Amino acid sequence: MSVKRLGKGLEALIRSDEDLGKNDSSLLSTKTESISKIKLNDIHPNPNQPRKLFDVAALNELAASISEKGLISPVTVRKVKNGYELIAGERRWRALKHLKKRTVPAYVLDAKNSSDIMEMALVENIQREDLNSIEESEAYDVLNKKYGLSHESIAKAVGKKRVTISNSLRLLKLPLEIRKSLIERKISAGHARAILQTKSRSIMIKVWKTIMEKNLSVRDAENMVKAKKPNQSKKRRTLKNKDHQIAPIENKLIEILGTKVKLRSSEKGGKIEISYFSIDDLDRIIDIISS
Repeated sequence: MSVKRLGKGLEALIRSDEDLGKNDSSLLSTKTESISKIKLNDIHPNPNQPRKLFDVAALNELAASISEKGLISPVTVRKVKNGYELIAGERRWRALKHLKKRTVPAYVLDAKNSSDIMEMALVENIQREDLNSIEESEAYDVLNKKYGLSHESIAKAVGKKRVTISNSLRLLKLPLEIRKSLIERKISAGHARAILQTKSRSIMIKVWKTIMEKNLSVRDAENMVKAKKPNQSKKRRTLKNKDHQIAPIENKLIEILGTKVKLRSSEKGGKIEISYFSIDDLDRIIDIISS
């Protein structure tokens, strides 16, 4: 599906902060003109729902609010073979089930273009729901990999900078146990980004455990990671000193072998590169080395 075709639908879906407080009737042009009352048991959760965790206390608060003031905004669903599938409003649906209500007012989407609808549902949930960092990253990942949206397209759709989307997706490179602690809000996204500055899984785990055990702030975590990195300026000075030492050796090898020779140094040693320009030239060099 092309990004261009998706963009038109997103214009109808993505709204300003002011619009978010209004009735959902302006969400999509594909909604029916009227609100239908649908049995709660006929509605099924959206498998593409970014939110994986539902805070019990927050749901209880929402249920209490609905019980006192009523449901302000209908849920949004689409018709499927075995009933209806939620597009937006799973928290409201869960709260109503908690109150043992039987029906819910709902807008029903035309399901002719289900892939577009589900794609837009993901974007809406990303914008409107209080997702944790990993849920948000996974939602961006679905938009990127399943639907082929670039980081730039996703950023435009949800009203964020491209670098924000790219940084969010990097969180999925974290080991599972670190992602779990991020979901459970035991560490913040700032801690996670500090951990990602390390390269190997073992170091990531070690840094993460230290953050957890010592209850480090994000700043302290960043400083700890920086301290673990080798001093780059010191490394460059060491290599420069080695270059001064090997230059005479390099020149001597060029003189002996009669060809281009390059000695490449590293902290752990180095390698010798000897150039040859034909098979005969290679045989000549081998003869010199052998002798």
